[in-house]
Amino acid sequence: MSVFSHPEFDNHEHLSFFCDPETGLRAIVAIHNTSRGPALGGCRMFPYASDEEALRDVLRLSRGMTYKSALANLDLGGGKSVIIGDPRKQKSEALLEAMGKHLEGLGGQYIAAEDSGTSVPDLKVMGRHTKHVAGIVEHTGFDGRPSNGDPSPTTAYGTFVGLKAAVKHKLGRENLTGLKVAIQGVGNVGYRLAQHLSEAGAELWVYDIHQENMQRAVDELGAHAASGEDILFLPVDVVAPCAMGAVLNDESIPRLKATVIAGAANNLLQRPDHDQALKDRDILYAPDFVINAGGIIDVFYERTGGSPEEVRAHVEGIGQTLAEIFTRSDSSGIPTGAVANTLAEERFRKRTGVAQAAREQLASAE
Repeated sequence: MSVFSHPEFDNHEHLSFFCDPETGLRAIVAIHNTSRGPALGGCRMFPYASDEEALRDVLRLSRGMTYKSALANLDLGGGKSVIIGDPRKQKSEALLEAMGKHLEGLGGQYIAAEDSGTSVPDLKVMGRHTKHVAGIVEHTGFDGRPSNGDPSPTTAYGTFVGLKAAVKHKLGRENLTGLKVAIQGVGNVGYRLAQHLSEAGAELWVYDIHQENMQRAVDELGAHAASGEDILFLPVDVVAPCAMGAVLNDESIPRLKATVIAGAANNLLQRPDHDQALKDRDILYAPDFVINAGGIIDVFYERTGGSPEEVRAHVEGIGQTLAEIFTRSDSSGIPTGAVANTLAEERFRKRTGVAQAAREQLASAE
């Protein structure tokens, strides 16, 4: 299949494939749009079933980062990278160093951060060969605690803020005591989201492909363990998908019992029309690229030197942005994801126009 006719290709500015036989590295980097600034997005390592699946994921994820940064009012563009392989079996320092060399070869068009399957230490290994990595600088976090650069706590907090905004809009309640929430995926972000919800008095059901993650939530937070087959379809108030994307689809949406979807995973909708399918079922969907923007906000301020107070204030703005999206959706009848897309496009396309005008003015001066 040609890249340019791929259903997920959206006028991406750059796509590169990198292979290093010596280390086993096979990676793809996608840059969607840089009208607001350099593309920044996570480097994911995952055992994709096929090259096609990896290409689809990186194209979708990079586009989502453009929209995420625009809606978060950040001077960043959208990009993403994926490494094809099992991070628990195939990751090595040599492989990560090879990835760093490839990133350096892109000349700063794309800046990598941690993602599913990678960590701050992994990014530091890449950083031996490139300065184009982010989220690795030790600093004071948004909560006043020391941070090693890991943006997961801020992503989780932003998701918690957004979930509260969705619950307030849909269920008319600000107190989360007794709120029933099912969390799919309790890794770095999902577990921290579970902590916030537990502290707020919510009752939790959890599932994770790694048994030890799920058991930790059961032991430490009093959560109920659920199966992978059931976690999305429990009779709860909120479902919070915090693992892989595309879990909202033709098969799952008719079976949902929750009235709110608010989770940290990227690209929750398998197809754009599933946005309308959720609205048709009167389920409030908090668009993932809005609610999970805490991490990119954290990384942005790490690079610009913002204070913990500035980071917290910016992250808490996620709730205000979602409230505006929900209100516009109610008044227009347009589903929430489409409303969010329109707002994002207004922001980065306006910036594209400004940049183009500047280039034309420079050319005419020459």
